[in-house]
Amino acid sequence: MSKVCELTGKRVMFGNKVSHANNKTKRRFNINLCKKRFFLIKENKWITLKICTYAIRIINKIGIEKALKKFQYKKIKKN
Repeated sequence: MSKVCELTGKRVMFGNKVSHANNKTKRRFNINLCKKRFFLIKENKWITLKICTYAIRIINKIGIEKALKKFQYKKIKKN
C-alpha cells in the first residue's frame, strides 16, 4: 500500500536524522493518511479516499464536490 494522498498527491519525504554529535542517518517523513468515505450528492453514491489530514481540512472548508474539481480527481471508486 503506497503512502500517497489520492487527492493532493502528497507523498513520503526522505531526509536525515541529525544527532547532537551531528551524525546523519537516513530517515522517512511519513504523511498522516486516513481512509475516509464521502457522499457525492450529484452522483448519489459513496466514495472511499485515502487522503491526508490537510486534504480533510480543505474538504471541510470548500466541500467534497469543489475539492474533487480543484485537484482534478479522475478515479472514482464504486462502493
